[in-house]
Amino acid sequence: MDDLSRTDFSVKPTLVGEKVLLRPFLLDQDAPVLRAILRDPEVGRLTGSDHGPVDAQPWDEPAEERMRSWYGTRHEQIDRLDLAVVERVTDTCVGEAVLNEWDSDNRSCNFRIALAEAGQGRGLGTEAVRLIVGYGFERLGLHRISLGVFAFNPRARRAYEKAGFVMEGIRRDALLYDDTWVDEIVMSILAPEWDRHHGHRGAAE
Repeated sequence: MDDLSRTDFSVKPTLVGEKVLLRPFLLDQDAPVLRAILRDPEVGRLTGSDHGPVDAQPWDEPAEERMRSWYGTRHEQIDRLDLAVVERVTDTCVGEAVLNEWDSDNRSCNFRIALAEAGQGRGLGTEAVRLIVGYGFERLGLHRISLGVFAFNPRARRAYEKAGFVMEGIRRDALLYDDTWVDEIVMSILAPEWDRHHGHRGAAE
């Protein structure tokens, strides 16, 4: 980028890939899938937002209001980028991809993704990762994008590795889930690495 100061998370783009596109949330259209993700115990386990079966709570009216308030205001955020992951062939939301925890001084941020069961196992997540990471480096001028993945989620780790993330280290016993301690694997990708392989690390090695 010519002007590295122009990082602007207030712009909410639509990013188009072969299998998926990433776009701002359309709450009425996307709510059923977003609700299903938030209610899915396996998603809660893999993301560390739940700490065991006892954490499961019934979905009530306040929970629905919180969900709608959260996703209904993502377009207003100027320090993060939250986009719906949409399967192109069905025009259906299958999850979300997020750049957050922006550190403007060091041109870095965190990445996370969550997919409904219908969006898993078909390469949609890997393409979504490449789309939003590429946007972060090529359009926002970021230098470093990092993430954490728990040790009991090897499928997600493989998807991140395919998109070019490399392991930096391990946060030991970072999560207590169902009375068992779980390590968190810290991964990152840097702008010069992205410039070499554009999210296809194996092809550049």
